[in-house]
Amino acid sequence: MAGITVIGASAMGSALCRPLIDNGWDVSLWGTEYDEAVMGAYAAGLPHPATKAPLAGGVKRYRYRQLEAALRGSEVLAICVASVGLPAITERLSPYFDRVRALWLTTKGFVAEPGGQVQLLAEAMAAIADRSGAKLPPLVSIGGPVIARQCALAEPTATVFACNDLGAAVHYARAVRTDYYRAFPPDDVVGLEVLSPLKNVYAIALGVTEGIQEATGAPQSNLRAAVFAQAVSEMSLVCEALGGRKETAIGLAGVGDLEVTGISGRNKFFGMRLGRGQSPTEAEAEMRAAGHTVEGVPTTPLALNLVKQRVPHLMEQLPLLQAIAQAVAGQVDIRHVLVGAALPAYPAEIPVAEYDGGWSREWNPTRRHLPWRIGRWLPRFGR
Repeated sequence: MAGITVIGASAMGSALCRPLIDNGWDVSLWGTEYDEAVMGAYAAGLPHPATKAPLAGGVKRYRYRQLEAALRGSEVLAICVASVGLPAITERLSPYFDRVRALWLTTKGFVAEPGGQVQLLAEAMAAIADRSGAKLPPLVSIGGPVIARQCALAEPTATVFACNDLGAAVHYARAVRTDYYRAFPPDDVVGLEVLSPLKNVYAIALGVTEGIQEATGAPQSNLRAAVFAQAVSEMSLVCEALGGRKETAIGLAGVGDLEVTGISGRNKFFGMRLGRGQSPTEAEAEMRAAGHTVEGVPTTPLALNLVKQRVPHLMEQLPLLQAIAQAVAGQVDIRHVLVGAALPAYPAEIPVAEYDGGWSREWNPTRRHLPWRIGRWLPRFGR
């Protein structure tokens, strides 16, 4: 079977090794300089410090200074680092791009250029490769509802392998298939790259509802449902406006990923802390102390800026995104603004003039009516 080098011993990078090994791939795992603790744990026969799941047997391990050896003979490089580290890793790997057939990317987020412009990951990687004199191989973006620990333990998992070259997506989706791990191969890379980081942002708001429930003892199921529906609506709007497809937003890469992250993801637990009354600084510090990176924190302002830069006309339709951004920045207490951002607009604010279905005379909200009990006797005037 083909060889693959997984770049980064993150929770997701380590978990990805399991279905690859079970499918017969020749797997190498290279740890970055930030993965020394993880690689040390593996060397001692211990599980991943964050997921508590063991590394799949048969994976060849390489430390930070062994990159050349780790890449030797590989057909695929699977990049599994945090978004903040993606530019540096892309630059470091660019001399090797002409040696491999494809890149895989599990990273979720956006990249801010020095001038402030926000880019999707594939855009940023292509630009970095071009500046380095290299050509980016076909890029398979991996997303969808995958909790790393469950994948590492070979629990049933559905994921998405998206590539602009649909043939490459289909090829690798087939090549990773196991009884428990299935990849679906769309060609909507933009949709997946927009939705994967956005779901981290909106999962914060889902966590807030649970934190409020814990703090007050009052069930918040209704509020959570409203937050979920508003989140899906806003994710769909942004996805389509930036060139993705609606079906991607309502599938595994959108609704599916939001659901699983809102149940047990790190961003959800960060949101719970906000819902209990902690400041974002305190909440993030506690998460970091426990060894967890909250991707939604740096992603939120980037997502907001991306919308402002590319589709500013959507801003009025994204009240939940704006509320989360203000809360993460410490500008508001999200407990005080979440209801207004998540519940549907009051009927008086609905743009009734845009309705093209034809209002009946009696119920037309754009004209004045006599009180009903009077109008029923004076139909000529009241209706």
